[in-house]
Amino acid sequence: MSDPRVAPLLRELGDEYSTRYGRDAHTELARYPDEEFTAPYGGALLLLLQHGDPVAGGAFRRYDGTTAELKRIWTHSAHRRRGLARRVVAALEHEAAGRGYRRIHLTTGPRQPEARALYLTTGYTPLFDTGADPETIGPLPFEKHLRPAPPQREAAGL
Repeated sequence: MSDPRVAPLLRELGDEYSTRYGRDAHTELARYPDEEFTAPYGGALLLLLQHGDPVAGGAFRRYDGTTAELKRIWTHSAHRRRGLARRVVAALEHEAAGRGYRRIHLTTGPRQPEARALYLTTGYTPLFDTGADPETIGPLPFEKHLRPAPPQREAAGL
């Protein structure tokens, strides 16, 4: 994600993942080409800005013809516990539905209980045994089926 406003969020995300998992996560965060998060390729990037500075963000990319994959949902550490990640997820779901996606898929890591809680409380179905030790599962997959976006109304001619 080459937008310079994304860099501080991804840097902090990479640092936090590296600490949680005990290995450098910055390369993993750069794994997907930027194009996958743009409209022509079926993706989108969203940033929430405060006074022009990014405070939260996330993206989706095309997973398959009817499924979008959420990636890099993140809130800057100074702005957490304000519902920003929830707003990002809702906006990305709305955008994905508007583009014809009918399902969202995502994975989160076993050492990210905040992310797991976010997805459980926003209507995502866990595709794993929630009673099992997350460390024994690895990446934790979730899905959510989207409602079709309402059709756009045409403006009445005057």
